[in-house]
Amino acid sequence: MQSVMWKQAVEWLAAAATDPQECKREWDYGAGTVLVESGRYWDVLSVPDRLGLLALDLLWRDPLKVPGPTLVDCAARRVGFFLPPDPVSEWVGFGVRHVGRGSWVAVPPPYRPAGRLEWLVPPDGTGTLHAPGTLEAALREASGTLAVLAPVSAEPVATDGW
Repeated sequence: MQSVMWKQAVEWLAAAATDPQECKREWDYGAGTVLVESGRYWDVLSVPDRLGLLALDLLWRDPLKVPGPTLVDCAARRVGFFLPPDPVSEWVGFGVRHVGRGSWVAVPPPYRPAGRLEWLVPPDGTGTLHAPGTLEAALREASGTLAVLAPVSAEPVATDGW
């Protein structure tokens, strides 16, 4: 069962690549990460890691609902939430970046980390993504919690990453 899920996840994620077969070869035999285009199958909402990790923790509150695919870039200290493509959406917040059509995202294979990239919640192959409204509510709650714990100005500013 597990191998079927990974195969479906690989196929789903590789479908966003320019050359899906080359993408899978790179995951198996190359550096382990590939650039895939966002905006067609999914967009990515990238946030600072403290905000993203707390929001993801809040999304796990419902034990019957698994959050959508979520990627962490340990070096850039960013968390990326995969959500449905929406070319007109506007996400506002400190350090929040919406990555949509015309942008590329480096992704490792869904079955293992690669370098600085790791899936916190790997894709399951069904196309399940984060619901924008649910994600927004979790980010708002997490932001409020962080504002109480430490002033926003204390957040480190990353200059690379998503």
